[in-house]
Amino acid sequence: MPSIESNQLLLAAAAACEDKKAEDIRILALDPAESGLTDYFLICNGTNDRQNVAISDEIELRLKREFGIYPNSVEGRRQAEWILMDYVDFIVHVFSAEKRAFYGLERLRKSATTLSVAELNAELKERIAASRAKAPKKVSATLKTARQPSPKKAAAKKKTAIKLFTKTATKKPVKAAAKTTTKKPAKKAATKKK
Repeated sequence: MPSIESNQLLLAAAAACEDKKAEDIRILALDPAESGLTDYFLICNGTNDRQNVAISDEIELRLKREFGIYPNSVEGRRQAEWILMDYVDFIVHVFSAEKRAFYGLERLRKSATTLSVAELNAELKERIAASRAKAPKKVSATLKTARQPSPKKAAAKKKTAIKLFTKTATKKPVKAAAKTTTKKPAKKAATKKK
């Protein structure tokens, strides 16, 4: 099962396609038994080569900016008829309309399940909610153990506290007030004799 992060990346890539007015955006969830290559295909097409490049640039920029993720490889950007971006967990295919009809990736991957962006988003929200429901129990248990120091550390802290207390209790108090009073009367006595 793909991780929550890979689903977030895929949704961000699909949103980038929508922002650049890509047409016929489809997400194919590949059958794991058939494809050890990747989990998803994100397929879309633009109306011309310049739009295809703009779509692929937006995907790359958004995933870099929001997640710090770069594609492992990008192919076909120069011709811009079929741009392939490999993000390991999913592969983005940006086609021209003619090349998409010619190659028909959707027909080749008959065992793949077609997902909409809304379905993937709902699945992601469910998985996040489930992981959050499990997380507080684990965190509270770890916090309890983290708050309680080990017996050796507790004994060492107690010894240092006792040492500090005995050192401060045995020190003699400084008589700062007596020093200042002895100097002033001596000057006054000298002035009275004259």
